[in-house]
Amino acid sequence: MFDSVRDDIRATLDEIRQAGLHKPERVIGTPQSATVAVTAGGRPGEVLNFCANNYLGLADHPEVIAAAHEALDRWGYGMASVRFICGTQEVHKELEARLSSFLGQEDTILYSSCFDANGGVFETVLGREDAVISDALNHASIIDGIRLSKARRFRYANRDMADLEQQLKEATEGGARRKLIVTDGVFSMDGYVAPLDEICDLAEQYDAMVMVDDSHAVGFVGPGGRGTPELHGVMDRVDIITGTLGKALGGASGGYVAARSEIVALLRQRSRPYLFSNTLAPVIAAASLKVLDLLESAGDLRERLRANTELFRTRMTAEGFDILPGDHAIAPVMIGDASEAGRMAELLLERGVYVIGFSYPVVPQGQARIRVQLSAAHSTDDVNRAVDAFVEARAALRG
Repeated sequence: MFDSVRDDIRATLDEIRQAGLHKPERVIGTPQSATVAVTAGGRPGEVLNFCANNYLGLADHPEVIAAAHEALDRWGYGMASVRFICGTQEVHKELEARLSSFLGQEDTILYSSCFDANGGVFETVLGREDAVISDALNHASIIDGIRLSKARRFRYANRDMADLEQQLKEATEGGARRKLIVTDGVFSMDGYVAPLDEICDLAEQYDAMVMVDDSHAVGFVGPGGRGTPELHGVMDRVDIITGTLGKALGGASGGYVAARSEIVALLRQRSRPYLFSNTLAPVIAAASLKVLDLLESAGDLRERLRANTELFRTRMTAEGFDILPGDHAIAPVMIGDASEAGRMAELLLERGVYVIGFSYPVVPQGQARIRVQLSAAHSTDDVNRAVDAFVEARAALRG
């Protein structure tokens, strides 16, 4: 059977390569850190890592690793079951309680990933009589989750409050029973922050709920690292927060929904990714608890990340690179052409800086970029070396 489709698939793969859209996977032979060793898919040896979501540098923190070792001995390796059968341990309940407290929500439910969390909300909470109003640049997991729902779909231009209000009016006039506004807290390809205070104002005006995917904010955005709701002073006005344990919070895997208690209770009964997926490994739950402990005294890490971000953005702008505006640790260097972005990333790797070129379908056609991600684990010298490598790579690309 496969022989009849093999040639078609190969032709599609050839088209991807010829368009400069092929996404090679580089293999590293070290723990995730500010410096990693590339063993395949690029120049071998130690390189500076500027493409991980390891914002606070906790992925290889010795206390997190020690907590993981201890958890393996105490709780075992895996649950081999889903939560409602025999897949819930005390460590899972403790993590849910700690996340609820940290995020200022009434309850929390764990998922195997934030992709699953976003995939499990809309179908459960919304029906045919309801409406979901989604930012145009929301993460793919939100888009896919909305597709699973029977609710009417409205889309507003990125961070455009006038357009959001227009969509809310249409949903209201269409007789929607429930209305849910959903947005990324930070848009991962651009580093832009959603105006949650204005979104909450409109939500209250039009009797809508607010949902935020805060994966690229929790841990380091806001005075206490509680994300974009804290940054905008709306922690008590957001109804649903989804997020990941796989970025700033240790970088392993796992996701969650923190929300009003009734919403979480309904998700436990009806959310398919929760009901039909194995429980989060206890070692991840225990290590995540240690991360939350560390966040209570992580002000120095957040300040170091802020300083590294400001240095990189300032120097790159002075060198004439096109960086999308903002102050987030995601600093997209705009290239435009997909092939050129891929070649630029290769030239940077040759110069000891590991970054990735992003192109369609991850970003729109003609808006290829290199998404640089700063970390508290980077030193000032690391950041300066990265900028110098960009300057050298650009000269090589042009010459």
